[in-house]
Amino acid sequence: MAYTRIHAIKATVQKALKYICNPEKTDGELLVDSFACGVETAHFDFKDALSKSSGVGDKQAFHLIQSFAPGEVDFHTAHQVGIELADKLLENKYSYVIATHIDHDHYHNHIIFCSVDNVEHKKYNDCKRTYRHIRELSDGLCREHGLSVIVSSETQQHKGKGKSHYEWQMAREGASWKVQMKSDMDVCIREAQSYEDFISRMRSKGYAVKGETFGDNALKYLSFSALGQNRFTRVSEKNFGAGYTKEAIRERIENRVKTQNYPAVKKRIPFPRKADSKYSDVKRTLIDTNKEKFQESSGLKHWADIQNLKIAAASYAEGGSIEELEQKITEKNVIAKTARSDMVKLEHEMKSKAEILKYAKQYVENRKYQKEYEKAKDQDAYFQSYETQIILFGGAENMLKRYGIKAVSLDIEKMQVEYDAMAAQKIQLKKTYQVAEKEAAEANKQLKNIRQYLGIEEEKQETSNPKKKHEMSL
Repeated sequence: MAYTRIHAIKATVQKALKYICNPEKTDGELLVDSFACGVETAHFDFKDALSKSSGVGDKQAFHLIQSFAPGEVDFHTAHQVGIELADKLLENKYSYVIATHIDHDHYHNHIIFCSVDNVEHKKYNDCKRTYRHIRELSDGLCREHGLSVIVSSETQQHKGKGKSHYEWQMAREGASWKVQMKSDMDVCIREAQSYEDFISRMRSKGYAVKGETFGDNALKYLSFSALGQNRFTRVSEKNFGAGYTKEAIRERIENRVKTQNYPAVKKRIPFPRKADSKYSDVKRTLIDTNKEKFQESSGLKHWADIQNLKIAAASYAEGGSIEELEQKITEKNVIAKTARSDMVKLEHEMKSKAEILKYAKQYVENRKYQKEYEKAKDQDAYFQSYETQIILFGGAENMLKRYGIKAVSLDIEKMQVEYDAMAAQKIQLKKTYQVAEKEAAEANKQLKNIRQYLGIEEEKQETSNPKKKHEMSL
């Protein structure tokens, strides 16, 4: 099921494009595509199309949103359906940018298209009739991809596929198949005395079951289908969260039943196992022997004191004196800070260089189409055949001018070599930063162990807090 709505953009096209292309919402911009414009240059490409038409008014673009029901579609399918919707609706005439947002449970497409087409330079007619057309196209694509659609109650009795408006509304308010299914599973898990009993209880609630068995030939996932539900829903962590696989459900029931059937035993203080010889004492922190369990057991406290002595001795042996450790920490922090600062500065330079390189390549790749377009006797016909290349060329040319780059002096090979050198430098700076930061953290842990064991840290805290010292003297 896909829900659609559309509105006009009058003065914030660039802001709207930046919002829908947000990398945090679009899997690092992997789910962003465009037609007859560049993603980065769409704002300028729209302006160019608008300038060729009169009487457009204040509607510069339109923002179409297509939202899917939670859990019904994966992001690849959602993105593909959105592209197909844009292509069918705009008929390869209007420039558009599409972005699929996956930062919420309901995946949704944002399609921003220019209000003027690139062929006849006519404005898009936004009215009830065109919106009904959008709905019909969206529903048709949903059916083609095996998704449900919103249909009226009258139509529902004639079509076996789709959701009624009531079911769709309930899904939006949170009472979806998955929400109810999870609630029923939780009840059955709490009441069942075995995994088989859990399956039986779910069947008694009207659920069809498959994949409930275990073994080599068994299905990987347990699945349920409620009464009136068209398809089975997998019981997995992806759909319901941690603890919702058939293995996890069986373990949860067995652990609960085991706890109920066996009387509670007297709680004992756990005695730590012998330390793993592979785990260096230098990397460990001192054990806090002031805790109640150490005060109640002299044997446990004796063991902890010996461990603390080993940890402190190992820290002193590897790190050296307190002064040497403090100097090492200072030096490593300076190295890490400098490398980090240089890396951030370099990243900004690389970002600018990458933008210029991208537009330079785009300019060179499409320059021949622009020249042929200028020479063509029938420019309109030529433009219709190569509109994407011509628009991309114009966008790249405009962006290079903004960067102050002269197109006639472009040397892409040289620019690529410079960028690759910067990328190699960034890798080295990152390695230097990470190594220095790690060494500083290890030295700081060694210093803390020595100070804590010798009591220096506690004395320092007491002398640095005159109020506490005054209270103690009173």
